[in-house]
Amino acid sequence: MLVWALLSAVLWSVARVGALRSSLFSKKGFVYGSIENPVKIYVKLHQDSPILFCMDVNRASKETVDPTYLWIGPNENTLTENGQINLTKEGALIVKDFMESLSGLYTCTLSYKTIKAETQEETTIKKRYDFLIFAYREPDYSYHMAVRFTTKSCVGRYNDLLFRVLKKILDNLISDLLCHVIEPSYKCHSVKIPESDFVNELFIAFQVNPFAPGWKSVCNDSIDCEDATNRNILEARDRIEEFFRSQAYILYHHFNKTIPAMHFVDHSFQVWSAVLEHSVLMLMSPVRSVFLSIHTELKLAHKLQDQR
Repeated sequence: MLVWALLSAVLWSVARVGALRSSLFSKKGFVYGSIENPVKIYVKLHQDSPILFCMDVNRASKETVDPTYLWIGPNENTLTENGQINLTKEGALIVKDFMESLSGLYTCTLSYKTIKAETQEETTIKKRYDFLIFAYREPDYSYHMAVRFTTKSCVGRYNDLLFRVLKKILDNLISDLLCHVIEPSYKCHSVKIPESDFVNELFIAFQVNPFAPGWKSVCNDSIDCEDATNRNILEARDRIEEFFRSQAYILYHHFNKTIPAMHFVDHSFQVWSAVLEHSVLMLMSPVRSVFLSIHTELKLAHKLQDQR
């Protein structure tokens, strides 16, 4: 069985916006700090972070005298109010429209006073809380596909030629969606047909991936980038399915009694989806309006080869 390697890794979570794997995530959606360890938080791209409080749960259950709060961002600069940074008078932080560039360490220092009742002596206490905030994307999807073609022989250059022509056709078919074919492979096998003779067939497998060069351009007009890429990969899948359906139609309706030695095996097309983990993150020719048969493409390719 062909093992399909994932192209890259991503920081993503199955939880919703501001997901936190910690008891410090309260029922109200507030996140409290911890004296002992940094609190890790995952925020979906272009969503708001949960409300981060500059104190721990224990401190929040007690009265706090003259509290002051100082937030430091990933660039080690003091955070101030702006379009994306919201600081409340209670010392809470909300990061709006979270971007990949905003990922990193957020540190808050809480200063407050304790007062002795007898002497009214004041003591200033300082506590530091670290929050590690990361942007994540929803998982993207890719499609694994398999298809079979008959061939005259398992030996010869035309098998490799068909393989390369097919990949080129499929890439051109989905290039405007910024999807492409990756990890293509094929093997030739001798297949015994019931009540018939042996037939040589090419077993072709490949993956359709939504991250062709220039794929980030699909995100320019979309807030949820993964929605755009997943929509494109679905369209790419549908186009390829339609292409192979057209091959069967061409085979049965455009050829009389003479069937080419290399042709699509009807009902051999298979497709299944897979979650594609994606790292942190050139429009080509438009899709053809009419599908050419593989046989026609091969004839053109043969002519070019013979002219060499």
